[in-house]
Amino acid sequence: MVMEEYSIVLEDVVKKFGDFTAVNGISLKILRGEFFGFLGPNGAGKTTTINMIMGLLDPTSGKIKVEGIDTRKNMTAIRQIIGFVSQETIVEPELTVMDNIRLFGRLYHVPNDIIEKRGMELLKMVGLENFSNQYAGVLAGGMQRRLAVAKALIHDPKIMVLDEPTTGLDVQNRTHFWDLLEKINKEKKITVLLTTQYLEEADALCERIAIIDHGKVVALGTPSELKRNISKGSILEVSADKVNLEKAFEFAKKFFGNEPKIRGDRFSVAVEGNGMDVMNKFVKELEARRIDIISISMHQPTLDDVFLKLTGSSLRDTTSNEAPSRMAIVRRR
Repeated sequence: MVMEEYSIVLEDVVKKFGDFTAVNGISLKILRGEFFGFLGPNGAGKTTTINMIMGLLDPTSGKIKVEGIDTRKNMTAIRQIIGFVSQETIVEPELTVMDNIRLFGRLYHVPNDIIEKRGMELLKMVGLENFSNQYAGVLAGGMQRRLAVAKALIHDPKIMVLDEPTTGLDVQNRTHFWDLLEKINKEKKITVLLTTQYLEEADALCERIAIIDHGKVVALGTPSELKRNISKGSILEVSADKVNLEKAFEFAKKFFGNEPKIRGDRFSVAVEGNGMDVMNKFVKELEARRIDIISISMHQPTLDDVFLKLTGSSLRDTTSNEAPSRMAIVRRR
């Protein structure tokens, strides 16, 4: 694979703030046109990495190239080829939708005639063509977020960076927004970098994902690859009160031969082979030992399971109706 195929290349990138190392030797290659995701807990280094890619910060050491341009040497050129959408929706409420587009286009020195033509094309793409003369401040939240995307594309960037773009949107608006991002990625053949707290969002959209923790890439691959690396079988999850959870946890270590991951009032453990048979045997063994549990369930590995195993914590930030589907739930008291 030749270098020209890559949109973004990071080579052993380190970023320090005094004695604190925020990014600790990250190396990545992101293909042109790829939909690429960054996942990580707060403080993991993903935002610092994104800021360096965008030319907002210089790396302490290492090298970053964006479309072949060294970010240390030409930040102006870097910013010209990147569009950015933050988790805070930024629109000028007292300007019309089209005037928002015009303002942003002029900030990027886009000629006026191109702004008008491209602006209407973008508004059509994001479904706001009938609202071009409407004041941005009266648009619903999801519509304002789509306007922010149109603004980020007005200078025809080669890369779009999305920093938790669906935060605060309801499930329906978030799903519609996913459709829009996929459309932009495919139709404009634009490289997309996504950071998100919604694991199902990364699973649905990203071709590859880098999980970052303590300033390092701890896993890299497609969503399917990452989930297969956790278990070729299923994930068993058990909840109980504190005393019984400790007993069940200790027994599970011996029964399954690997270390369960605990969080709150439950733990999860990877199960190989026929998950249902294993679960039933495990329940019988718990009964024989008079260990009472509240619930036990089985599900296929999710990105949340991947994240939990790799970082020791959960990134899950979902509502109840977005939780992974369960099978064969057995409730006991």
